[in-house]
Amino acid sequence: MNKSGLLADTGRIFYGAAIAALGFLTIYHRDLPYMLIPARHPWLKEHVFLVYASGVLLLTAGVCIIGKKKPRRVARLLGIALLLIFCFYFVPYMLALSARYSHFGAWENSAKELALAGGALLIAGYGRIGARIYALMIISFSIDHFLYAHQAAGYMPGWIGQPVFWIYFCGVALLAAGVAIVIRTKVRLAATLLGAMILSWVFIVHIPKMMAAPFAQNEGEVTSGFIALAYAGIAFIIAAEA
Repeated sequence: MNKSGLLADTGRIFYGAAIAALGFLTIYHRDLPYMLIPARHPWLKEHVFLVYASGVLLLTAGVCIIGKKKPRRVARLLGIALLLIFCFYFVPYMLALSARYSHFGAWENSAKELALAGGALLIAGYGRIGARIYALMIISFSIDHFLYAHQAAGYMPGWIGQPVFWIYFCGVALLAAGVAIVIRTKVRLAATLLGAMILSWVFIVHIPKMMAAPFAQNEGEVTSGFIALAYAGIAFIIAAEA
């Protein structure tokens, strides 16, 4: 297997594992991942079978993507589902909150979902569309780093000095990689470095925080860790296809 094939397979496995994990977490916690819907609704507790069904579908989709069981068809359906949730759930919800929708940071969860949708479309064979959706969301995340650097500094491990500097540094790196992918310049290099950087966050930031509290009480952090793994996988797939 050549380097591109290995990179693509690694990215696909990372993405599939993350989606499967989100499905497992949905079933385990009997609740949808925080970034999948804009608010936790009381009716979900009354219709918990919808939550279980969503978890099973996510888990099945992830396993199929990992095992190459009709991965394109499965990824296409996953990508369409995520886009529909964004268009008909996130957007109306955010626009209804007239006091919040104009705040850039309030759209962060919808951007996370769109980035996952871009990855699904990428695996489904819609390379340029998926890559650009993902890259635009990476650019939006870079803006979050600039706007909320001081708030995010507390999220950095204590042993890392000058946390605000590193938040800005990562913001610049995200911006550069996202722009390079959008304008199709040095895509392989930019996407490889982007994937490596995000993967490093999984080990440096997310895993220690995932282990800092009991699993049953750490749903948000565990979810964030697997989302980061998915983003790293998407970047590696883009690099492989460049």
